[in-house]
Amino acid sequence: MPHIDLPPLPGIAGLLAGYPQTAEPLNHLAETLLRGPSPLSPAQRETIAAYVSRRNECTFCAETHGAVARRLGTPDPDPLMVALLAIADRVRADGRSVTADDVDRARAAGADDRIIHDTVLIAAAFSMFNRYVDGLGTLTPADPADYDRHAHVLAEKGYLR
Repeated sequence: MPHIDLPPLPGIAGLLAGYPQTAEPLNHLAETLLRGPSPLSPAQRETIAAYVSRRNECTFCAETHGAVARRLGTPDPDPLMVALLAIADRVRADGRSVTADDVDRARAAGADDRIIHDTVLIAAAFSMFNRYVDGLGTLTPADPADYDRHAHVLAEKGYLR
């Protein structure tokens, strides 16, 4: 049961519908981070979002973005993704915990400044999205099919609809 009065929609969908003044900038942020220009593919960026959300124990966001990543073709856990997820996990816990060694490992695996920047920003933003969704006790569907349906739309149309 949500902590505040919201439309009966799951996760962030209820928050966006209930608070349209914040919906537009949040949707634009998600679109920019996950679909805008980046050397990282949309599948890689969705994987980072899902990973951070899973580590933050935000079921709605983890299941949604995991399903989107699968639809887009989840990247193999190559050395680059392993290094980026390590950075994302550090940002998720405390941005100050990212070390020069973390960045060096990512660079050795092929990351440039833009890839490192995008990874840190996605991890930071999704920590905020996770706290928004869970801090207000939004509805969390139990049926995986709900996430697959939502993921289909996000994978095909993005975050600005």
